Parts: sequence; structure tokens; C-alpha cells
Amino acid sequence: MITIQNAPVRWQNGGFVPAEGPGGREGTMAHAVLSAHSAPSGPDRLSIRFDAMASHDITYVGIIQTARASGMKEFPLPYVLTNCHNSLCAVGGTINEDDHVFGLSAAKKYGGEFVPAHQAVIHSYMRERYAAPGKMILGSDSHTRYGAYGCMAIGEGGPELARQLLGKTYDIAYPRVVAVYLTGAPRPGVGPQDVALALVGAVFKNGAVKNAVMEFFGPGVASLSMDYRAGIDVMTTETTCLSSLWQTDGQTKTALALLGRGDSYKEMAPAEGARYDGVVTVELDKVEPMIALPFHPSNAYTIREFKANMADLLHQVDVDAAQQLGVKNAPSLMKKIVNGQFQVDQGVIAGCSGGTCQNLKRAAEILKGCSTGSGAFWLSCYPGSMPINLELTKNGCIAQLMAAGASIRSCFCGPCFGVGDVPANGAFSIRHSTRNFPNREGSKPVDGQISYVALMDARSIAATARMGGVLTGADELPDVPADRADEQWNYDDSAYKARVYFGVGKPQPETELVFGPNIADWPEQIALPEDLLLTVCAAIYDPVTTTDELIPSGETSSYRSNPLRLSEFALSRKDPQYVPRAKAVQAVEKLRRENPNAPQVKEALGEFDPVKTGLGSLVMALKPGDGSAREQAASCQRVLGGCANIAGEYATKRYRSNVVNWGMLPFTADGLQELNLQPGDRVHIPGIRALLEGEGETVQAAVLRDGGETSLTLSLPGLTREERDIILAGCLINYYAQ
Repeated sequence: MITIQNAPVRWQNGGFVPAEGPGGREGTMAHAVLSAHSAPSGPDRLSIRFDAMASHDITYVGIIQTARASGMKEFPLPYVLTNCHNSLCAVGGTINEDDHVFGLSAAKKYGGEFVPAHQAVIHSYMRERYAAPGKMILGSDSHTRYGAYGCMAIGEGGPELARQLLGKTYDIAYPRVVAVYLTGAPRPGVGPQDVALALVGAVFKNGAVKNAVMEFFGPGVASLSMDYRAGIDVMTTETTCLSSLWQTDGQTKTALALLGRGDSYKEMAPAEGARYDGVVTVELDKVEPMIALPFHPSNAYTIREFKANMADLLHQVDVDAAQQLGVKNAPSLMKKIVNGQFQVDQGVIAGCSGGTCQNLKRAAEILKGCSTGSGAFWLSCYPGSMPINLELTKNGCIAQLMAAGASIRSCFCGPCFGVGDVPANGAFSIRHSTRNFPNREGSKPVDGQISYVALMDARSIAATARMGGVLTGADELPDVPADRADEQWNYDDSAYKARVYFGVGKPQPETELVFGPNIADWPEQIALPEDLLLTVCAAIYDPVTTTDELIPSGETSSYRSNPLRLSEFALSRKDPQYVPRAKAVQAVEKLRRENPNAPQVKEALGEFDPVKTGLGSLVMALKPGDGSAREQAASCQRVLGGCANIAGEYATKRYRSNVVNWGMLPFTADGLQELNLQPGDRVHIPGIRALLEGEGETVQAAVLRDGGETSLTLSLPGLTREERDIILAGCLINYYAQ
């Protein structure tokens, strides 16, 4: 089904041959796009300027506040502000809509595009309005992926978008480029999420495409509609790749024409002799309906495999729940096996991955004339945009879904980030959405509330709904509809014309920003001291730590515009004691800066010089940063006095960038398992400021615990001069203020 070749290859005579020599980079689609957007900065460095940017309402307030504090006067490129992550005012009183009012005022003042709540999810909107061959788009959401349209899109933390707003560049090392070669055609009942989960399951754990550009081409592309391609493409984020690109063809051209942007089409394909750092071959005709079990999209199995091994696989989920959630006696999923069949409690088709026109049309066809039943199982469907909703309403699919018992919701990302449709305690939800991380469904293990999410394709979710919640792959139905390669949809943007504020290139400087009571400026951050004495305030030994664990999604998003209040939730579901530990260290550090000779300071520092030695907190994790691009995963640590992370490696480039941009040291170290750092341990790092002022990449630190001292080599590989200067200044805002 999927094979991986990690060695360099060349695309030659319609096949791949071993690469000899370094040349051929220029033959990839990625090279053409990257070189067109990068200023000269050396053969292996890129300094990129994007064609457009996009943010949703979890992130845009912080980005605009950062850029504003750094001197921004207007948006220098098209910047789209969507409101698809609104909390539906479930918590926080007025603060949800206060952010939206701020966003509209910012779009008017600085010249941006403002998409009101319930109009579109961010990536559906950008695919419809901006994605085009050869373009580059930056988004403050990890699922910023528009490669199906030949557009290289990258999801990053807020500070990287702030840099673009300040006329700066996105500076990265030239990425690896991995070919994804598609053959065959999907069988009826196999949808884009099935292909995506099979791909994620094959490449995530081995890091085959980590921080690389995935370049999709091959004869199999022609068998896929644009919605189908986009559904696979958006899930490439879960492989930990940097970005994605697809070859373009007649379907791309037709889709752009239907979107009213036919003049933006251009042909894209790899050139003869193009060199790739590896190749992943996907035989589309061999892909089966899939299920990704909690708590990661890479926990992928065919539904057939799952049914054959339910007891063993569910037992492992129970074990993972106890380990990852830290809750004893969590509800066991074994009770979901009833008469040899697995009973599901909820189905959701939503967001940029699930809420496409084609996905919801297939679901409606499968459920036509049927009923989801009046039992515990229930189904919710979220069209990705108002044009999609309009099309599905006009062609009768919405009526078919409603008649079958499905609930039709607005264009909202809620089920993807833990807001809306939270299952019952112990319930099992199947979702065509982007993630199934712990608590992504909105449960609260610290309060004894635990539910579970598995990822599936809309077709199999509809098949399960048709069977009243009994887990069923769409290929098990006798009459499953097929997906046509030429399937397009009629785009009607009347709703956008009626509600969206189109202000790109038309700033109104006289407009006053509207601040709600919860919108706060970033607290002051200090420059890096000469030496550091850091207290370990959290130590995480999971194989991978997601950004959801570093700062939970869901209701916490209500406080997205108030750094101090949001920071109270840092690691709350992973280590509830992290915040009080960090605050205790921060309080002594503040006292040190006011009075270095205070008794509490002398007690904390012992023999170390209180004038040149700063106190701070650190988080140790083996592999942190998988998941969301939300900068809050790093900024909350910094707001609480965090100075560094120590990791075996960083799961994603975007999280490491967030750590750096918020003035924290992204240390790596070997042997962390054996060292066994624990909360309360302290790490003394002498001469750290001098190290960053120079070009050094390693420092000898000392771990202090139980009256003893252990040497530890800390590394800072690959720090650029600018990254060093940002950390020296204390954060990106300070750096630009200089």
C-alpha cells in the first residue's frame, strides 16, 4: 500500500533512479516556488516573503499586538482574519466577541480582510479565495496546507507572521524535498481521510518527511478530485512535514475557473532529472477504510484490522489513557464491544478536512432514506464554508442529512480544537477532522471527565451512522457511492459578498482599535542574563509531547488575548503543578531584579552571584511541539518566567521557532532518560549570554539536586545570528524595539 525509500533519487524517464551527485534540486516544484519567493541568502538558506497570510481568532490578536508594539503601521501584504475558532460564547462572557470586534477594527485600520464568525473555517476560505499555483501563504495555524492547488503554504507561530507584517523575511534552511508518488485510484468507499491516515501512519514515527516538503505527483493524481486532493493535503501536517505541493492539471484549472480565479492557473510538475531526498509511493487502489485510534493520527489501522483485533488494540488505548492522561480507573473502552461489534457514541464531520462539499455529499448519499437511529449515537456535520453550505443546500444534501437525523452546524472549527460536541464521559467519538490528541474533544481528565476520539473518513462515519453507531467501514455497504475525479462544485460567494470586510490594500489609519476588557498587552520580558539558574518545573517523558499538552485547546481559547490569564492553563492537563512551581520561581526572580541582596534571593541562589545570575523555569520533554502552531504553547511558558526548554529533539520546526521568538533557549541534550530530570531539580548554566553573543553551540551546565552536582552538556544547534539576538534581547518584541 505504502512504501518508503529514504535514499536520494532522481525523477527520470517516468520513474525513480538512485541519485548520483548533488545536482537536480532545481527540477522540483518546490525549488521553483521557493526560489521565486526568496531573497538571495546563500545556497542552503532561504529568506522568504509570502504572497498572503491568514490567521484565526485564537491567534490574530496576539500577532497584531506584537506587530503593533514593534512599529507596524499597515499590513504590507494581504492578511485574512477569520473567526472560525470562536468559542460560541460558552465561557468568558463577552470576551469572545470582543476579540472579533478588535479584529474588524484592525482589518479596517491596517488594511486587511475580515471574515466574520460562522462564514468559513480558515483553510476552506483560503483555498477558495487565495490558493493558486506557484504562490506561498503563511498561516498561524498548523494545518495551513494548500498544496493541492499548487500553492506552498506553511503553518507557523504568531511571531513569524508578525515578522512578515514588519517587512521581515521567513528565514529557514533549505528543506529536504520528498516525492510522494501516487498510483492507481481509490476504491468506492475509500475517502481522502483514509489515504491521509494511511500516509501519516506510515511516515510519522520514522520521521521520513519531518520538516520536509512533500511533493505529490504521479498517475494517481488524475484519479482524484480537487476536494479529495485537498482532504489528503491538509492532513500532511500530521506527518510533521514543513509544507506540501501537488502537480497541477485540468482539474486544478477547472476548479480555479469555478472559483472565479481561472487566470491564476499554471502548470506545475517535476522536471526530468529532479532530485528528491526520498520517495514515498502510495498505491491508492490498495488503501482501505482506516481508523486512527486515540491519541494520535498516526495510530492508524484499517477498520478491518481493528475489528479483527479489537480487544488487544482497545487494551492498548486503555493503557495509553492511564499513562498520557495520568488518570487512574479511566473508563475502559472494552465495554464498547457489544455482541462482537464495536459501538460508537458520536460521529462528527467537520472543518477544513471533513467539511468539504464532496465529503458531505457522499455522507448524504450514504444516509439517504436511512436513519441514524434514536439511540445513544448522534451525528453532527459542519460545512467548511458558506459557499459549501449553499451548494449542499441547493442540491438537497443538507435536507438528506437532516432527514436521516444528522445535526447541521455552522462553519466552525470547534470539534477540531475541543469546543462544541463534547462527548459524554467514557464516550467514543469518530471524527473526520484533523486531530485526535488527548482532550481535543473537550473532556477534562483532571475533573474526572474522559472521552475518546478516533479519526475516520466521512464515508465510513456515515456508514456507521447508517448502522446506528455500529462501527462500519464504508466498503462494507452494498451500495457505497464512488468518488469521481472530475467532481467539482458550483461556487457561490454571495454570502462572502454580503458579510466579509474586503479591505486589503485600503488601510484607514484614523480608525481606532477597539479593545475589550480581556485584551491585554504582552507583559514586559527581560534580556538574557549573563548566567542562569533554572528550576525544572515540568519533566515529560512521553515519546512525543503535543502543543495541546503544553497549552490545552478548547475553552482556554477564551483567554487567548490575555497572556496572563491564558498562562494559568499552561500544562494544566499534563502537570497541574507546573504553573504554581513556575510562579514561585518567577516571584523570586522579580525580587532579585529589585533587590539582589534580599534573603529569599540569597537562599535561592546560594553561592551564585545574584547580580549576574538570573532565575527562571524550564520544561524538559523528550520530543515537544507536535501539533498546533499556536504560539501560546511557548509564550505561556515565557509569561510565567520560562527561560528554556531541554529536549532530546523538537517535534516540529514551528514549535522551536515559537520558543526562540519568545526569548527562550531551545536546548537539546543526550541521555535525558538516564539523567531523569524531575521537578525541583535545578540547572546552572554559566556564561550563557557570552555563548550567544559569540558563535558557540554547546555549554557545560550542572544539574543540582540532593546536594550533589551532575555535569550536563546542553546544545543549541543551528541557531542563526538573528535567533541569537532575539534570545539575547528577551523576545522578538524587544528585538525589534531595539
